[in-house]
Amino acid sequence: MGEAKQGSNKNLSKLAPQQRSRVMAYEEPSKEVAQAQQESMKRLVDQKRSRRPKPVDWTLAKEREKQSILIGQLKAAEARNRIKLMRLRYTKNRGDEVSHLIASQPTALKAVRLQSLLPPYDVKPSSEDGLDKLERRRVECLLEDATGLITNRRS
Repeated sequence: MGEAKQGSNKNLSKLAPQQRSRVMAYEEPSKEVAQAQQESMKRLVDQKRSRRPKPVDWTLAKEREKQSILIGQLKAAEARNRIKLMRLRYTKNRGDEVSHLIASQPTALKAVRLQSLLPPYDVKPSSEDGLDKLERRRVECLLEDATGLITNRRS
């Protein structure tokens, strides 16, 4: 083995790359390589120290959480507003189209028929009571008539 080390430089150049790497794996690295290895290990240790998690400031974490919740609520409100505007735009465009179709009918009778079948705007029933004071009084009187004297019309 001692002879192989003395003539290793000559023999190494003759060896195949795989064999050369196997032989060189057991030799001590040169000074430059050893120094580069030490420097890289030092850099790795420094990076590991810098990546350690810093102590958490709980007040700051709570503030961030509150802020993220607030941002989420704002985004949700904006999305609801966009949807509402899209619905209104769709309803208006549909109403304009139906109105145009009604206006472009050749006769008034056809226009009235189309309008009765296809109203330009959806008429939603109102949740308000459509009775005036007199009608309300009359309905209440009819409801209070338990014996049926007012509504009973048999003679």
